[in-house]
Amino acid sequence: MNETIHHLIEQYGLIAVFLGCVAEGESAAILGGFFAHQHIFVLWQTFLAAFLGAFAGDTFFFTLGRSFADHPYVRRLRRRPGFSRAYRLLNTHPNIFVLTNRYIYGMRLVGGIAAGLSTVQMPRFVILNAISSAVWAALFSGIGYVFGLGAEQMVGQAFARHERLLIALGVGVVVAIIAWLVGRHFAARERAREDQTRS
Repeated sequence: MNETIHHLIEQYGLIAVFLGCVAEGESAAILGGFFAHQHIFVLWQTFLAAFLGAFAGDTFFFTLGRSFADHPYVRRLRRRPGFSRAYRLLNTHPNIFVLTNRYIYGMRLVGGIAAGLSTVQMPRFVILNAISSAVWAALFSGIGYVFGLGAEQMVGQAFARHERLLIALGVGVVVAIIAWLVGRHFAARERAREDQTRS
């Protein structure tokens, strides 16, 4: 069973990192860095997968907002908590918003849609998004890699490689749960703020 898990991670792990980073995937980038420390991935390949996933995800949502503003899916996203705040920030500080949007959990998706609906031009967005994606990918895959050093010291050299993989999977689940809880908290605060504004 453990050998099967190990083989699947080796074969499809970088694809999973890419797909995880298309969404709001800090945990995917961190886990990719952890596996790079375990010599299952090469660190630059983890960085590249995280960078391409983050860049593709934000560009996709920007394109949705820019080209499909009247689509029912986009209209539904525009009603999500945080959209009006994202749009306000875009109009006042467009460069800063595009560079930092991905670091605000729960805002990345609506931020991409808002950027597409704003006056920010596509070439400008692509350049800023590429810079932001590169920094983000280096930061979170680096955290996973450095955490791998600490985890190895904690569990000791006695653990076999497949046991480390199971520990890494557990770490990924914990990070994902924490990110989900933080996102829920901020979404609830944003909904409460918007309700106060309407009343």
